[in-house]
Amino acid sequence: MKPLLARALKKAAVALENDAPAVLAVVRTCTICGYIGPFRRTGAHARSDGACPSCKSMERHRQLKLMLDRLEMNVLGRTLHFAPESWLKPILRERSSDYVTTDYIRDDVDLKLNIEALDLGSDSFDTILCSHVLEHVDDRKALAELFRVLRPGGLAILAVPIIEGWDKTYENPSITSPLARRINFGQDDHVRVYGRDFRDRVRAAGFSLREFSADGMDTVKYGLARGARIFLARKPRPEPDNLA
Repeated sequence: MKPLLARALKKAAVALENDAPAVLAVVRTCTICGYIGPFRRTGAHARSDGACPSCKSMERHRQLKLMLDRLEMNVLGRTLHFAPESWLKPILRERSSDYVTTDYIRDDVDLKLNIEALDLGSDSFDTILCSHVLEHVDDRKALAELFRVLRPGGLAILAVPIIEGWDKTYENPSITSPLARRINFGQDDHVRVYGRDFRDRVRAAGFSLREFSADGMDTVKYGLARGARIFLARKPRPEPDNLA
């Protein structure tokens, strides 16, 4: 490495380290545990205050809790939770008549299921929470399965990493190595990064779609990711038969 470049990088690292206390001094409020105070750095890219130091929740978990409260989603019926986050499990269990957790790899779940081919009956759940899962799998198969197992009128709560400035999702099936995936998709087990056309994929599976996002004040107060959206995909109820 050239000496000038090495010195510049070292100077930048020292400046960033010296600035860390000022960044961490920002007071946030955790929507999950109620903690008020500075958050901690978290994530591979060292997000300055993404993690609540009390319950360890991250931005997307706090936004999901905020959404549940703001939209008064207190009665979820029979709920299926993919890749269940420990921070959200007690909240969803309390609001569900029957709460079922699932994952393809983990053992600490009720059901070990492949989201691309669910061993579940059709029309069997009122609510599905699927946060940061679809970017790991064949999402067209997964969305079709989510639609199938939801009851008519049921809701799939979806969250994915998305770049709103991109018209189209970036994916390439030939990119398979962990390092190449990390470089291209941000994580070694991701197979894409979504663009705005994520909405088209959800609607193509048969869902109607609404979205929830936090405003600037909520983002600052609760330490949320700027511009992050949660997608509320509803399975339509069948049209009444008026021919009788």
